[in-house]
Amino acid sequence: MTPSSPFLQQRSEPYPHWSFTTATGDELRVVPERGGLVTGWRSGGQEWLYFDAERYADSTKSTRGGIPVLFPICGGLAGSPLPQHGFARDLPWQLEELSESSVRLRLVDTDATRAVFPHAFSLELDYRLTPGCLAITARISNTSAAASPALPFSLGLHPYFAVQDLAAVRLEGLPEHCFDHIPMAEAATAGQLERLTTGVDFLAHPSSAVRLVDAAAPSGGRWISMETQAPLDLAVVWTEPPRPMVCLEPWTAPRGAMASGDRLLQVPPGETLELACTYRAGVG
Repeated sequence: MTPSSPFLQQRSEPYPHWSFTTATGDELRVVPERGGLVTGWRSGGQEWLYFDAERYADSTKSTRGGIPVLFPICGGLAGSPLPQHGFARDLPWQLEELSESSVRLRLVDTDATRAVFPHAFSLELDYRLTPGCLAITARISNTSAAASPALPFSLGLHPYFAVQDLAAVRLEGLPEHCFDHIPMAEAATAGQLERLTTGVDFLAHPSSAVRLVDAAAPSGGRWISMETQAPLDLAVVWTEPPRPMVCLEPWTAPRGAMASGDRLLQVPPGETLELACTYRAGVG
């Protein structure tokens, strides 16, 4: 059982979760037993994540909101026993407080995971809070015996950011072209951005930070900036109207990478690969 501390407290309302609150008042809500799900990020007196608590209460439905974790694949994989986006978002994780500003979620292989993904692994996600900033570090370790094969995987995060009005959303820093996941074809990014209010699902490879601007939010609008580092440097944008949210997601590889080998990561036995992504948030 995760021990409580002055910063990490177990709560029962509005749903069972752990609240991690720093001395500056920044807060994460975490539900380790439901896929290591971060359900809330509060900073500067504002909640930045969208979370459908009513849908979450129905365990037969997939979650809409928070920050689901995609591992060991992103997307689906034809002919594979792995579920859509892998199994990490469906399994219980371990939660640990690291410091007054950071917590760690940890997932390890089990008999059930090895039945569909025959590899021994440890996946750790460290979430560090500072005012206006959520820094995420992932460590993927191959814990197999020395003579075992390398651990193949893709990793993605699927944060849902709350917006006031999809029609007033701008996305800055994306390249001219992207890959549309709906017809599975190359597309012009500008055309995708014009359709945020009708629903989009596309992948791009930006060369710098991507900025989501919600101009309709009070106090002169709000913004979120996603800063990535290779190889966790692909950006997926997804909307599902009429939900007032935009998913701005860092991925390591496109859909189907386990089969195609495109940007597929490999960790040799006994080694660890570290990945990082940072979100910054502000008003005006």
